[in-house]
Amino acid sequence: MKLLSIIIPSYNSSAYMKKCIESCLVGGEAVEILIVNDGSVDRTAEIADTYAKAYPTIVKAIHQENKGHGGALNTGIRKATGKYLKVVDSDDWLDEASLKELLNQIQTQVLNDHEVDVFITNFVHEQGKTLIKKEMHYRGVIKPDTMLNWNDIGVFKKRQCLLMHSVIYKTDLLKESGVQLPEHTFYVDNLFVLVPLQFVETLYYLDRPLYRYSIGREDQSINEHVMMKRLDQQIKVNKLLIDEYKSAHPKSEKLKAYLAHHVEVVTIISSALFNRIGTVESKRAKQALWHYLHEHAEEVYINSKGSFYERVVNLEGRSGQMIFRIIYKTVRKVAGYG
Repeated sequence: MKLLSIIIPSYNSSAYMKKCIESCLVGGEAVEILIVNDGSVDRTAEIADTYAKAYPTIVKAIHQENKGHGGALNTGIRKATGKYLKVVDSDDWLDEASLKELLNQIQTQVLNDHEVDVFITNFVHEQGKTLIKKEMHYRGVIKPDTMLNWNDIGVFKKRQCLLMHSVIYKTDLLKESGVQLPEHTFYVDNLFVLVPLQFVETLYYLDRPLYRYSIGREDQSINEHVMMKRLDQQIKVNKLLIDEYKSAHPKSEKLKAYLAHHVEVVTIISSALFNRIGTVESKRAKQALWHYLHEHAEEVYINSKGSFYERVVNLEGRSGQMIFRIIYKTVRKVAGYG
């Protein structure tokens, strides 16, 4: 039995995917590595096949026509056989020591027949070729190194969201949640987190920097200019998140509060991008998004209105936009993007 399935969605990743794969191979026979070649036209398929041939009991190369990040993840989830599942984008990598600790903890829980629904770990922003690193953690919110339920969880700050980089779901729970990500759409990571999270009852926080998140490439989806060009996809995912929140029936009030927190943060990010575009059309689109939130998730809308962040992204006039730009640049640097 494999303890952990690692999905590596790959599209034209030949320039950097080897580092990602090598970091995952540290898990040895305890892991299965699913490299999903999503219709690449470079050497991605060749590299995937080379690793699958060299490590036939660990690596599987899966080739498909291009379906986008969401489509690649759907395929990986469907093929996964490990007890737990982790997604690692092909330009990122895993910290070797943290991976070994995670696998040891999974093994301990499996042996004791006492398995949590989701593991949560820290992730680190690696800023290009510079030495700038920013660790994102959940200290003060989630007690580390113990099995918890939602009643044990504290209040998340705005900068503390559970992201794809920080969650390792039990594979059965992930599949049973029915998560199906939209194809040919960027920014589906939030749906990957939020849909299964509704069914999570037990959590375990491993306070270790497992995921190393590389940022700084000009063509990267998180690059601000790229995000502005793909704002329609950000809005699509944003609305799908709002719909998920509306249809969710969480058993715990703490879980419900977190789901609302997550939707609010994503909506604020979308609004900030509208502000950065700064056109009449983008202003109308931002108003339409908040109207959609009001219509479909009224309690999230009410809790958001009047908050510091909501006021910042809805500042009016030239002076308001100047204040927004200053705060926006500061927040990006604090979060590790600037």
